[in-house]
Amino acid sequence: MKKVNWIIIAVILVLITVGWFVYQKITDDTYQGMSIIPEQHEDIPLFEGLEPNEHVYVIDGNRWIEIYEFYLKELPNLGWNIEYEGSALNDNDPENDWSGFHSGWRKEGFDGRLRISAHYNQYEEQTEVMFDKNPIYNSTTWISNVPKSICIYQSLNSEKCSEIKDEIKIQQIVGFINDAMDWQKEILPREKSSVIDFGDMNIKVHYGSEKEIYFQSEKGTKLMKPDPDFFNITNLSQ
Repeated sequence: MKKVNWIIIAVILVLITVGWFVYQKITDDTYQGMSIIPEQHEDIPLFEGLEPNEHVYVIDGNRWIEIYEFYLKELPNLGWNIEYEGSALNDNDPENDWSGFHSGWRKEGFDGRLRISAHYNQYEEQTEVMFDKNPIYNSTTWISNVPKSICIYQSLNSEKCSEIKDEIKIQQIVGFINDAMDWQKEILPREKSSVIDFGDMNIKVHYGSEKEIYFQSEKGTKLMKPDPDFFNITNLSQ
């Protein structure tokens, strides 16, 4: 009888152990690629209905305006100070409604900068929200005057470019470049390189699959995380 009890206890322990490992695996996959998880911070509320899905949170439907207004209202009440923000609400073209918003926040005691952005994925019919924790670093402003149009070459040798005239998109691309970290160290090899022509300055973009992005110009070198929003806006393929 005692032997049977020990067997039962052993089986239960094995099931508990296996269950724990399965739970850890599911959790790791769910939050894969996230630099910050809102559920682990009392001062970062999660908009009701958002569900984690690897590097982003998703919710059905085009809900980015509600989410944008939610964080503009809630975060200051929790001690956060806004550093920058921009959204498609400043653009009267309805074709750009999907492009959503981006924002940066600082708070005393928080080691870094909180970045929250969102856009509507028309193909999946979902709103995707990204929470990101960026370290505080030196970031030189390369582009002071936002041009009315920019040209993106898919490779260094391309003769044809994709012209962007959308004011919001250009502002977002300029924001990504200006906010990127000044980089003084070695530049590691990347699989792809493209060029963004701002009229009075050309910026080379070196990037690869899920690797940091290097920006190079006459003003030096910058480094940025491989933000999906940047690739969505520029139409550069990873």
